[in-house]
Amino acid sequence: MPIAAPTEVRPDLEQDAQTDSSADLESGYLVVCWDDPVNLMQYVTHVFQTVFGWERKKAEKHMLEVHEQGRSVLKRESLEKAEFYVHQLQKYTLQATMERDSK
Repeated sequence: MPIAAPTEVRPDLEQDAQTDSSADLESGYLVVCWDDPVNLMQYVTHVFQTVFGWERKKAEKHMLEVHEQGRSVLKRESLEKAEFYVHQLQKYTLQATMERDSK
């Protein structure tokens, strides 16, 4: 009786066109900071630098956006990272929320 060669299974290396990356699978979430009458502008700038590691110029830009427009979109992240940043900002008594990105 002849012995059959073992079957070799190779993984399908073609990428599925519908799922190019994990970023396509999960919608982005926006981290939003809202204006409040309590925190000073210098303090808000300091918090942005501390939480996000931003340079003063970028932190001040977002702080002014919050002050003048009532809110600023600080980051677009995955759900977990957005939740983390919102909690960090709230820990510093800033009014922060997250929203699902419509894109």
